[in-house]
Amino acid sequence: MHVQQFFVEGLASMSYLVGCESQGVAAVVDPDRDVSKYIEAAGQRGLRITHIVETHLHADYVSGNTDLAARTGARIYVHADARAGYPHEPLREGDTLELGAVRLTVMHTPGHTPESITLLVSDTTRASAPWMALTGDTLFVGEIGRPDLVGAEAARGLAAQMHHSLFDKLLTLDDGVLIYPGHGAGSLCGKSIGSVRVTSLGFERKHNLSLAPRDLPSFVEFAVSDLPEQPGNHQRIKAINRRGPKPLGEIAPQALTIRESIPWLQRGAVLLDARPKADYAQAHVPGSIHLELNDQFSNRAGFVLPPDAPIVLLLARAEDYARAVIALARVGFDDVRGYLAESLEAWEALGLPVASGDIRDIQAIELKALMDSEREQRPVVIDVREPWEYAQGRVPGARSMPLGQLHSCLDELNPEQPVAVICASGSRSLSAAQVLGQKGFKTVYNVARGMMDWSMSRLPVER
Repeated sequence: MHVQQFFVEGLASMSYLVGCESQGVAAVVDPDRDVSKYIEAAGQRGLRITHIVETHLHADYVSGNTDLAARTGARIYVHADARAGYPHEPLREGDTLELGAVRLTVMHTPGHTPESITLLVSDTTRASAPWMALTGDTLFVGEIGRPDLVGAEAARGLAAQMHHSLFDKLLTLDDGVLIYPGHGAGSLCGKSIGSVRVTSLGFERKHNLSLAPRDLPSFVEFAVSDLPEQPGNHQRIKAINRRGPKPLGEIAPQALTIRESIPWLQRGAVLLDARPKADYAQAHVPGSIHLELNDQFSNRAGFVLPPDAPIVLLLARAEDYARAVIALARVGFDDVRGYLAESLEAWEALGLPVASGDIRDIQAIELKALMDSEREQRPVVIDVREPWEYAQGRVPGARSMPLGQLHSCLDELNPEQPVAVICASGSRSLSAAQVLGQKGFKTVYNVARGMMDWSMSRLPVER
């Protein structure tokens, strides 16, 4: 038996290649959109991909299932409750998938979503009992899946189902069963997922706080409390995964001249500047959105890019094109028209506007000084954390506008008035500040270390 884990930095998603080397067949579980890595890995082990299995409809990244199926001829399998709109084989409790001597047995474990499953993996050359479990977003290292991504109104009902899935199903398995989860540390699909990427059921039974004995009402209250921000664009991502993603296909770099780019920009395309922040600050196109191409690129794109808008990229290097396209496709932005192949110097030489400077990063003590200054310089403070974080303590007078809802709140703000954006540590606030800058707000401050800096500076906190 061959088991291989694939980890995507930033999104912290994990997918798997599971196969029988003696028979040369394999399944890919929860593929992301960079499907070439699965084909390459399978080829290196002499495996043919015949099955593609989804543990659930993902809310934080778009699946590569349809693309992988188109390239390999493999069938896609997903639980019947997913109501998937693409060609697939529906799975139900107790179904088995045979991969030579490897058997995958379906355990329906709703809670994170109604259709969530766990795959029990057996090497039948040794035993029929499961050796490992691919738990998707049901059980993580040190955590369980959050129940609110289907919708806040369904969260308590799903939390009750999660209690049954965990205590009446998963925890009846042997302590020695290895747990291979669908996400690792950094994912927004759980409250605080551990950094180790594999665990055992016995260890989680003893040391996972979420698995501590609780009656059903107490468990439900625990499961729906203190949840992190929801993944950006998550409802749209889930809808794409339900109807079936358009296969991405081979990525061919598309170089655009300035004159070729301008008509796209005039028709509403986004100029996405993916260069390092220092380069953007030195010179950039007014109205462009800056998202540095790093491990957080996919996560932040979901919060700041308008849905369905065509995208023109501005890159530090032309070689970054495929990486940027895949990172955008992972979170549902497929309409990349190409990259600007000419320099900003050439842009300026054509008489087109170029700006310098950047959204200003400030420390908490600087924000307090601005709040105490003359009225015309005093910023509106926008807190882009989740409501439960805001309720625990905030800058006095700060307005709550969670990052995922910011676009719908912009009409409440005056672009002429200074705005200071704050979150827990400065990451979400930077994304929000970029949105405000792109929308024409004249003075935007980002509190670089967020409420952490505010609290450590012993500044007043409102509750």
